[in-house]
Amino acid sequence: MELAIDTATEIASIALSSAGKVEAEMSWPAGQNHTVELIPNLLHLLRQAKIELQGEIGGVGRAKIEAIIVAKGPGSFNGLRVGVGTAKGLAFALDIPLVGIGTLEAEAFPYAETGLPICPVQDAGRGEIATALYQLQNGEWQRLVAEHITTVEQLCPEIASRTIFCGRFSPHIAQQIAERLGEQAVILPGTLRRAGFLAELGWKRLERGDLDHPATLQPLYLRRPAITTPRKEKRWRLGEGNPSCR
Repeated sequence: MELAIDTATEIASIALSSAGKVEAEMSWPAGQNHTVELIPNLLHLLRQAKIELQGEIGGVGRAKIEAIIVAKGPGSFNGLRVGVGTAKGLAFALDIPLVGIGTLEAEAFPYAETGLPICPVQDAGRGEIATALYQLQNGEWQRLVAEHITTVEQLCPEIASRTIFCGRFSPHIAQQIAERLGEQAVILPGTLRRAGFLAELGWKRLERGDLDHPATLQPLYLRRPAITTPRKEKRWRLGEGNPSCR
């Protein structure tokens, strides 16, 4: 069994799969509460599916988790930190394989069978978007353009054929794409990303032996968090720097 974890956005999702086929799955609106909600929901899903983290602890012959698959980003800084950190901890503690899958790839994968290029888009703020490009070519799922930060204005001239746009972005961004590309753009309504798609993508990696190491897997942020430098407090010493003491 594989455990897939997606905490990249305010909608969290986890799934249990067998050879990439989903056996149990749940999603919930986590908001910014991934830290306190992920583990309880994970344990709940495991109990419901009668799955053990460490094998036959609860009874002879019970299924166990044999691999961890996690959404590595881009996405929410806090959500990615929680999800990737939990996945790394479980993989290390259980000594099982770990695979990180890009969230944009997981957004694109449900539309692979259309045969069209698929451009997942994620609103990155500041008038920018995170995007990439994927396509099923000769039966092989391919990443044509790696994940990067750009703008709608820069992206649209690079679209050379009819392309599917999917993901989590505002109506304003959808309107911009439609106005610039017309019928070249197939804009699909936003859907909740499912950990089940991560499970399927992760299983393909596991079959190839293309694994990540718990010590080196890092979230894919694309951009550093906007952290405000705290103001330094003025610490007056008697007779030093305090005008009233001069």
